[in-house]
Amino acid sequence: MRQENGVEVGMMRIPVTITNDSGKPLYHQIKEQLRAMILSRYLPEGMLLPSIREFAADLSCSVITIRRVYQDLEQEGLLYTRQGTGTFVARVSEEERERFRNVAVYEAFRQAVETGRQVQCSSDEMRSILDELLQETEPN
Repeated sequence: MRQENGVEVGMMRIPVTITNDSGKPLYHQIKEQLRAMILSRYLPEGMLLPSIREFAADLSCSVITIRRVYQDLEQEGLLYTRQGTGTFVARVSEEERERFRNVAVYEAFRQAVETGRQVQCSSDEMRSILDELLQETEPN
């Protein structure tokens, strides 16, 4: 860790899990997990991320893949790059966190509903399954 502009920043191993049998492209898996870690504050504002080459080597993937992930998250406002210094986690407002969170959950529900429709589940059956899942996962 080091100090930069009064903010402690540093590199740590970013716990991204890649599965080859997920059906999702490698790029998508990395981007989703990084986005979630930023929005959940697991990766704090101002944190210096590994260089593109270091992260690619750590994940055993292409530099092009990581460059695309970083660029896309920068376009979303979740990362910023300082020439010659590195890529950092950007400040994300509470409104943005809420919007990203809602979009993520909405998309997960959309996919679940599409799957339910493909196997001819009725709306009532899907509501029942959701209620059951909510009860199973409710914190004590």
